[in-house]
Amino acid sequence: MSGIRFDYNGKVALVTGGASLLGSTIVRGFHDAGAAIVVADLDEARGGKLAEELGDRVLFHRTDVADDAQLAAVVAAAGKRFGGIDFLVNGAVTFLDNGLASTREEWLRALSINVAGGAILARMVAPLMKARGGGAIVNFSSIAGKFANTGRILYPAAKAANRQITKNEALDLAPDGIRVNCVSPAWTWSDPLRNLSGDDREAADRVGAPLHPLGRIAGPEEVANAVLWLCSDGASWVTGADIPVDGGYSMLGPDRGRGPKGMFDDAFA
Repeated sequence: MSGIRFDYNGKVALVTGGASLLGSTIVRGFHDAGAAIVVADLDEARGGKLAEELGDRVLFHRTDVADDAQLAAVVAAAGKRFGGIDFLVNGAVTFLDNGLASTREEWLRALSINVAGGAILARMVAPLMKARGGGAIVNFSSIAGKFANTGRILYPAAKAANRQITKNEALDLAPDGIRVNCVSPAWTWSDPLRNLSGDDREAADRVGAPLHPLGRIAGPEEVANAVLWLCSDGASWVTGADIPVDGGYSMLGPDRGRGPKGMFDDAFA
């Protein structure tokens, strides 16, 4: 985790979408810090392999976050195996999105996974966190939830909703000592970019560089570090916040920070 030290000995994290490239990086970060982790994901092959690799402090539980019975089952499994839950990371996601052509069924499926699943899971884990003296929840928003995306509606709408849900959850759960925050990554080396680039990280950096003032895309460990920090005592006074883990992407306008002079210089060069 880039040399950053966290101490989560005796703590338990539940990570949905934990078998993915980004999710597994978050799982590894918690594991390196001493936590026990429940990996909730539909991908049995990757999830099972991750749990086998990391050992007894990691439990894989096949989970569809659109199914309340399965959510209840994974929460129960966490309590039975590890005694409770201290941290919840709502990382499960579907990229199902046909823009304006999306059907009602597609809308309901996408919002069930990307929005409702995490909110219902937060409700389910809250009593376990309260019993342990408090906890932390991290939701996932995105730059896609802040700016228009051509040909996409379902995913951006869900990510925008998660920022507002984070604030409401933070307010309602504060009396129980539970902090709720979200992260909004920009382009990150994850399953979608790995697929789009043909598993070529240099190509992804090259294409993404002009959009990010830091000149590259994020590594998954950089997003994971933000998630782990939000769960730590270092963020004990942070709740209801949206952390832009985006290399400066969201501070730029359509001119990418060039301003009128830069745009005219380019036009007449």
